[in-house]
Amino acid sequence: MNLYAFYGNDFTVECPTGSGNRMTLFEVAREVAGRLTRCFLRDEQGARPVHGAAGKFQSDPHWRDLILFYEYFHGDSGAGLGASHQTGWTGLVAPLIRLFGFLDPAEMLARGITAAFQTETAGRS
Repeated sequence: MNLYAFYGNDFTVECPTGSGNRMTLFEVAREVAGRLTRCFLRDEQGARPVHGAAGKFQSDPHWRDLILFYEYFHGDSGAGLGASHQTGWTGLVAPLIRLFGFLDPAEMLARGITAAFQTETAGRS
């Protein structure tokens, strides 16, 4: 995001690598954040990839909305692996959802990196 604020829309990179698709650094950051958040959000069948094959967490109404922040994740399925009580880097998914829900790339270029930290109150007074 810092580099996007500096380089703007003129600097693009290939994302994903080998695809031929060019994106700004804002778009790449949004893509990476989206990949991470999709592990925690329900898919078309109502299952959360983070819960993997754990039926209790997938379908039991008392457990299905309990989100665990795992130590690491399966590279293909997104299922949580390792310790399930981690609140370190995986806990960053909540601020990422909030950030990309409010922040507009044009606003970031106009106001700089501080726009990322003033997203909720911008234009709402």
